[in-house]
Amino acid sequence: MKNLLTLFLTTLIGFSALAQFPGGNRQDPNKGHVFGKIIDNEGKPVEFATVIIMKSVLDSTTQSPKEIVVKAQTSEMNGDFDFSELPTFSKISLKVSSVGFATTDFPIVFDKPDMSGMKPGQKPDPAMIAKMMAAFEKDLGNLVLENDTQVLDAVTVTAQKALLEMDIDKKIFNVDKNIVTAGGTAVDVMRNVPSLQVDIDGNVKLRNASPTLFIDGRPTTLMLNQIPADAIEKVEVITNPSAKYDASGSMAGILNIVLKKNKKSGYNGMFNIGADRYGGSNVMGNFNVRQGKVNLSVMGMGMRINNNVDGYSERNSVIEGISANTYQDIESETTGLLGFGRIGLDYYISNRTSVSLGGVIGGGKFSPEENILITNTVGNNTTLSNRLSNSTRQFQPTGLQLGFRHSFPTAGEELTMDFNYFGGTNENNGTYTTNYLGEANQITGVQIQKNLGNGNNGFMTFQTDYVKPLKNNGNIELGVRAQINTLENVNDNTLKAIGSDVFLPIASASTNYESTNNVYAAYVSLSGKVGTAFSYKAGVRAESSSYKGDLLNTGEKFSNDYPVSLFPSLFLSKDLSPTDQLQFSVTRRVNRPNFFQIIPFIDYSDSLNITQGNADLVPEFTTSTELSYSKSKGTGTFLTSIYYKHTNNLITRYLSQEINPISGNLDLINTYVNANSSENYGAEITYTNKIQKWWDFTANVNFYNSRINTENIENNSSQDALWTTFGKINNNFSLKNKWVIQLSGDYQGKTNLPVSQGQSFGPPSTAQSSSQGYIEPFYGVDVAIKKSFMKNDVASLTLSANDIFRTRGNTQVSSGDGFSQTYYRLSNPQQIKLNFSFRFGQMDASMFKKKGNASSMEGMQMQ
Repeated sequence: MKNLLTLFLTTLIGFSALAQFPGGNRQDPNKGHVFGKIIDNEGKPVEFATVIIMKSVLDSTTQSPKEIVVKAQTSEMNGDFDFSELPTFSKISLKVSSVGFATTDFPIVFDKPDMSGMKPGQKPDPAMIAKMMAAFEKDLGNLVLENDTQVLDAVTVTAQKALLEMDIDKKIFNVDKNIVTAGGTAVDVMRNVPSLQVDIDGNVKLRNASPTLFIDGRPTTLMLNQIPADAIEKVEVITNPSAKYDASGSMAGILNIVLKKNKKSGYNGMFNIGADRYGGSNVMGNFNVRQGKVNLSVMGMGMRINNNVDGYSERNSVIEGISANTYQDIESETTGLLGFGRIGLDYYISNRTSVSLGGVIGGGKFSPEENILITNTVGNNTTLSNRLSNSTRQFQPTGLQLGFRHSFPTAGEELTMDFNYFGGTNENNGTYTTNYLGEANQITGVQIQKNLGNGNNGFMTFQTDYVKPLKNNGNIELGVRAQINTLENVNDNTLKAIGSDVFLPIASASTNYESTNNVYAAYVSLSGKVGTAFSYKAGVRAESSSYKGDLLNTGEKFSNDYPVSLFPSLFLSKDLSPTDQLQFSVTRRVNRPNFFQIIPFIDYSDSLNITQGNADLVPEFTTSTELSYSKSKGTGTFLTSIYYKHTNNLITRYLSQEINPISGNLDLINTYVNANSSENYGAEITYTNKIQKWWDFTANVNFYNSRINTENIENNSSQDALWTTFGKINNNFSLKNKWVIQLSGDYQGKTNLPVSQGQSFGPPSTAQSSSQGYIEPFYGVDVAIKKSFMKNDVASLTLSANDIFRTRGNTQVSSGDGFSQTYYRLSNPQQIKLNFSFRFGQMDASMFKKKGNASSMEGMQMQ
């Protein structure tokens, strides 16, 4: 198929050249597509009007031009008409007639395909093909009969699908061809996206902080390991979100995962199956069909997971003047099943109006098992114990999306309305058995703690956006949004003490609560151009929120109302030359403490990871600025950015020592505090290039400095400023006989612990404070090889190996008043995966016709 497309485009270029010379002996490819609506001078649709496509040809007898009929139809009851497979280089026009109206001619001129950036002999990729094909589609708008004619200006298509794309407020990385991630999840995809760091637990960091996750432009409660890698088309990295996005919850920016959509007339699909060396496996399939005004897509995925972790933890402390040391030798394994399904339905009411319905359902069950040998030394006394953890965790996420989109006759004017719901239920059942050991490791006593819990959450958003084009290629954008988030958790604990045969409830280890969090917002954004080289986008967002929560087992209630605050944003872009661009942005955002961070209840559910909220927390406000420069030369793109972020009243984790009422020991309590402030600044460089016809290269390096000022916290000094280096390299080698090799690696220098770090299975992995610790350097190397075969390369086999040198171990070091702690883990080293993929489809332009705004020629692309 790719060879056919290349031949088609090469021929097309030749036709374009011949089209410059009248009378040239050429054939005209029938690839044009026009549509619009016939209306009267009062704006009412004209039904059953005769609409004819006329073509000007040279009469061989008279040697003068004449017009012939190419196609004809009558307008629908709403005035719509639609023609496809029209000549693209000939002189054609639209003739409209109807009883009571004057016959009117409307000229049709297709844009020339954009061949910029192509070198002589270069084969266009599918993204470039799509861009070229978009030139052959035109929305003629509302055509008014009688004395008024309206033909829309040519639509300028700027979308590209290079590996790296730049927009005024985001970077776009196209990842659908990344072979290392075949058969994996979105976590694997993020490891190969420049700018992003992924820790051992799959938590993603953007410039050492946790970004907010979106799917198709909407917030979601899904986790990255619940999204199959093969369903992802591209990842949008928004380091400085504009006024259009929530001012809260995205202090580190936004990651928007764009899922693959059906782009073909007819039907198509894909099937993947794979396995890995640790006993994991995956299967995924999707099917898309487009017919008439309906587009249907279905996707399903199932995974069997087997994760293995080895590590240790060592803590030194001083208890009432006596030195103590606790060493833990840790082995853990998590097995589980994960399922995910998505269905989407689009209905095109007319050429400009469509509605969509989408649903997501999933489910998973994980069974973590952990074996920890604990050596505890206090003074000259040493004791041994063995902690065995067996638990089961289940979850069932669901989602519903409703959308309405209407495009007005003026190019770029659009109204959208969306309702989104993401939620789910969860259950957990854990047993923690501690065997106390004596001489010869004989068991001298047994303590058993049981944890039984369940919960549910819901995330609803209502949003309306309107875009109105202005002069100078500008837009004004307005929107309102309401977000309602509910959370409920029931977690009961019982304990069978040493020598007892009865399980007794532990009130201090039972966490039962429910909460509701509401956010209401409105925004306005204005964008435009000054001259031909300077662009701007300025906006302001007004946002307020409130929350309330109840502790179900104590009856305590907590609530707060945050008043309306304004959050401005400004983006500037200057084209220094056709290949050089300079961008600047500044934004203000907020992070409000959530219910879990505020409740003062101490959670002893896991005696090795004890947490407590802080009712005195206040919101943190962040101002971010960024300056970027990009340059393109040939097939290469160079992007460099410098950035600075300042936060007041930073919400950060903090470790303190408290007496554990269950064990009576002095333990670390993980809580939250407002630090004075924090600073984060640095420089980032990204470079992509097709060095040879067979070699694609991408490199990213980030130098940054982070510091948290905790001088306001008693018995604690400010975190030392620390310069850190983070880098990634990715190589793709296209060899003979359809072999492809991908070699990639990443390096993380010594860095302060991230401000926000997700929860994970196991002991003190989460008992770390961003204001009190750091992560030691580590690196990793991945390699994959892919072989495509069968006609049109519809089948492929991919073999990949991750962390081939066993070097991605994660070592976290923290210290504070009276303690120091080191925690090391290595997860699934030298993972090997084998994945088979098969694509199928049939394109029938006469049977399946697209009703929408994107190019009908997109049907020629193979995903």
